[in-house]
Amino acid sequence: MAKRKSGRDVHGIVLLDKRLGVSSNQALQEVKRLFNANKAGHTGALDPLATGLLPLCFGEATKVSALMLDDDKRYLVTIQLGVMTDTGDSEGKVIAEMPVPPLDKRRLLECLTEFVGEIEQVPPMYSALKYQGQKLYELARAGKTVERQARRIKIYQLQLVAADFERGSLTLDVSCSKGTYIRSLAEDIGHRLGSCASVTMLRRTAAGMFDIGQAHTLEGLQAMDSEQLQQVLIALDQPLLGMPEIALSAEQAERVRQGQRIRVAEAAAERVRIYSPECFLGLGEISMDGKLAPKKLFHLDSQAV
Repeated sequence: MAKRKSGRDVHGIVLLDKRLGVSSNQALQEVKRLFNANKAGHTGALDPLATGLLPLCFGEATKVSALMLDDDKRYLVTIQLGVMTDTGDSEGKVIAEMPVPPLDKRRLLECLTEFVGEIEQVPPMYSALKYQGQKLYELARAGKTVERQARRIKIYQLQLVAADFERGSLTLDVSCSKGTYIRSLAEDIGHRLGSCASVTMLRRTAAGMFDIGQAHTLEGLQAMDSEQLQQVLIALDQPLLGMPEIALSAEQAERVRQGQRIRVAEAAAERVRIYSPECFLGLGEISMDGKLAPKKLFHLDSQAV
């Protein structure tokens, strides 16, 4: 017997400005209830300490969430030098305190420059990465530490926003690739400056093509009626606009819906957006022989968001 759906079909993306102190899943469930949606997921978790941009995917948009995880990110972070915690942020237990050597702006900027570009980064123990099937943060909470493989990430931009040299506090604007751990970056900067460090504030300001200025707070969403909530939803093909587009006839679209490969005039492409005359169909791939193969189809009609 088929499982009965709870809620209604809602398709689209909501940009949430996650508040301080809640997990990404808790924030997702709060917004999911507002929309009475039967299916939802988020793209790239934020720690309870972190605030800012959290894209939420509903219905068929959840099929896009894996692609959005690959997006570059941007953060505003405040780092406290001289203090190291087991979690890498102010919510953890202090495990080390070190004096902060005399600093000036020139010395600090020289240090930051060393972290721009491709760098190796060891993921923190308090992360969702898995070791032999178990999440690292579960091992960390049990008092265990395991060897972690360094991963190559990219820091596109690392700018100094503010500095209090007397208190050893720095605020940085970081643009980075997927998989970057800002807490690890903060610790590495602290070590490079001859001390240690932890994160006291973290705010995600951009993810892929989306910016924090487009995001809604939970309170703002709660103040909306059902029609306004519907208008908040972003079309699920929006994050995919960087891919080539191909428009099909009604007959071609029907064949693609049935999983058939069809011949098209467009050049070979690894991934393309496919549209019928009425709506977005999904993603496909054009091979060297000029045939379009459907790879990920979305079950939408012309009225769906």
